[in-house]
Amino acid sequence: MGFSRHRVYASRTITVDQSIDSDGTTRKSFSVAVTFHGDLVYFVRNKERLEPHRRVLAHKASVKDVIESFGVPHPEVDLIIVHGQPVQFTFQLQVDTAFDVYPISSSFFSAVRLQTREASAFVADGHLGKLTRDLRLLGIDVSYSRNAEDRELLATMVRENRVLLTRDRLLLMHRIVKTGYFPRSQDPMEQTVEVFQRFRLARAIKPFVRCLRCNGLLTSVSKDTVVDQLEPLTKLYYEDFRRCLRCGQSYWRGSHVDRLEKRVEAIFNRTRHAR
Repeated sequence: MGFSRHRVYASRTITVDQSIDSDGTTRKSFSVAVTFHGDLVYFVRNKERLEPHRRVLAHKASVKDVIESFGVPHPEVDLIIVHGQPVQFTFQLQVDTAFDVYPISSSFFSAVRLQTREASAFVADGHLGKLTRDLRLLGIDVSYSRNAEDRELLATMVRENRVLLTRDRLLLMHRIVKTGYFPRSQDPMEQTVEVFQRFRLARAIKPFVRCLRCNGLLTSVSKDTVVDQLEPLTKLYYEDFRRCLRCGQSYWRGSHVDRLEKRVEAIFNRTRHAR
């Protein structure tokens, strides 16, 4: 499966009053005015922060193309209102038009929403290793490889029906991405809270059921099963062991578990208070 990176459709944006098609037909340009609501302004380039945001187009274009020309990834857009009516990303703009774009968090009522509210499986890009660890620690299914290329991330996303987590804006804009999220914060704790809020993961918390190294599920095993992997003091003081069904990594209740439990409690408290 081959993938090419999405490119922002700046080439569709012109500043002349008319253009000539290949058949010699003169086509008048038209303008669009876009108002971004909520935190979608976070993505708009600084030089284009004046509202409404404007484009002059020589050819018809989808609302998705126009929205992303401002730097706003389509997975962050949950509602598009044109002439008072909700539309899909494929809606074609052909005449002077003003429209509104709303984020997932918007309270604007409409039965037509563009994004999935809940998710159970994710794929994270190589820059989100600490977020991945926190999510796995809480029992969330996250596929991750530090050195994965964009095409690998997209292939995993499609093949395993996962949500893409990335701070690569162009990757999130790729046409095949249906559901994804761009963590606003660069702090892993804050990122975890964001993802829990965005995809309503509070009920999915099951700490210490996944391998932090490979994402596999853990199962209880007898001490005899893993005794050849243990240090002398571990053999002496610990009796409760678990092993990853995928990679074989063994876990036991050492001093590091206390630190991890405190991390779990801190994340849980943050997600609970952030609701």
